Amino acid sequence: MFIKQLYTGCLSEAAYYIESEGEAAIIDPLRDIEPYLTLAHERNASIKYIFETHFHADFVSGHLDLAAATHAPIVYGPETQTGFPVHIATDGEEFKIGKLTVRALHTPGHTLESTCYLLLDDAGQPHAIFTGDTLFVGDVGRPDLFSGNLTKEQLAGMLFESLNNKIKTLPDHVIVYPAHGPGSSCGKNLGPNTTSTIGEQKRDNYALLAEDKAAFISQVTDGLSTPPQYFPINAQINKEGYDAMNKVMERSLQPLSIAAFKEKSELGAVILDTRHATTFTEGFVPGSISIGLEGRFAEWAGSLLPFDKAMILVTAPGQEEETIVRLARVGFDKVEGYLEGGFDAWKAAGEKIDMIISVDPDELAMDIPHDEHLLIVDVRKPAEFADGHVKDATNLTLSELTDPGTMADLDEHLNLYVHCQGGYRSVIACSLMKREGIHNLRNVTGGYAKMKDEKGIEIEKEKNVLN
Repeated sequence: MFIKQLYTGCLSEAAYYIESEGEAAIIDPLRDIEPYLTLAHERNASIKYIFETHFHADFVSGHLDLAAATHAPIVYGPETQTGFPVHIATDGEEFKIGKLTVRALHTPGHTLESTCYLLLDDAGQPHAIFTGDTLFVGDVGRPDLFSGNLTKEQLAGMLFESLNNKIKTLPDHVIVYPAHGPGSSCGKNLGPNTTSTIGEQKRDNYALLAEDKAAFISQVTDGLSTPPQYFPINAQINKEGYDAMNKVMERSLQPLSIAAFKEKSELGAVILDTRHATTFTEGFVPGSISIGLEGRFAEWAGSLLPFDKAMILVTAPGQEEETIVRLARVGFDKVEGYLEGGFDAWKAAGEKIDMIISVDPDELAMDIPHDEHLLIVDVRKPAEFADGHVKDATNLTLSELTDPGTMADLDEHLNLYVHCQGGYRSVIACSLMKREGIHNLRNVTGGYAKMKDEKGIEIEKEKNVLN
């Protein structure tokens, strides 16, 4: 028996490779399928099945490309309806992988078709369960995403039954392999680990400790944040199908001269700059949106960028292909090329550039008492803001900045000091503000993590959270 978790940090996503006797299965693959093909090749195994736990909302799955490359069937659980051929497993149906057995357990609640896959060892005993978004470490899947006309309360009720009748009845030693780890928006507050056991979850997971169904529904539905805007788009793509990755790469990986780049920009293409945030602040093509590859790139791209517009790229040298792949993971297929030679070529040609002034927290501390027009803009999430923020700061979350009307409320005479927790999100925010014509701003380097310890910057908690 060989099991490997293939974890992608910027999406908090876990895919799985299972193998026995030269036969392998992949569970919840990402759209870029090379890692699975390479692993199978290195281990002299053939991929026999592709198991999907549900229609993923936070990334585009690689099921279609992987099926085309391996001729392995795509397996979904009951209640599945797709725009392409799949094997719809019945509840309890079993699949052989060498000496191992995979049993489908229909566990509706996160979505109607959600299905966990129980792995039985060569003696037929439960060894591990791949829980998708039904059960996480320390949490469960949120019941308010891609689920037709059902209410979140109805789905939460289904999830309660699934967990109690299919999951909690398993032996305590069974390993839990979820589809996501910390940072994912598919749950409320996932724990720091990406594996666990049934026994540990029965002891520690708040959702599995609920006294009854009513309490469970209340706990699971309370305090849900608004899901990212790209979730329903990705779920629909996974359900209906998409272009093969090689076709996406063929049309997107196109070098553009400065003239061609400018022409596409004038026609309305979005300029996305994926260089490191600190590099971006030092100079960029006017109108660019900064989302650096070093952070939670795919998640913020999906949350902030339009899916219906053409996109052109500015990247660090050699990162063009990586950028296109990571955009495709969340459904962006309209990339029309990248600036040949990158920003250095643009600057060398004498084209206009823009920049973002960055200041250290100590400079902000000196300005606070003397600038009556100073406004500190905190772009972190409301919960982060509530836990501690600079006195008199305004909480304007990064996701809100996709609405130009939000920025219209910022007085043009204000001197804006923009920050997040560490500096990544604030640069994105500054680029969005600049794009809307707001230039009287500063990016506070190091963010709240450094500001909270700076003498002269007063911190308060739970006083006035502005959303």
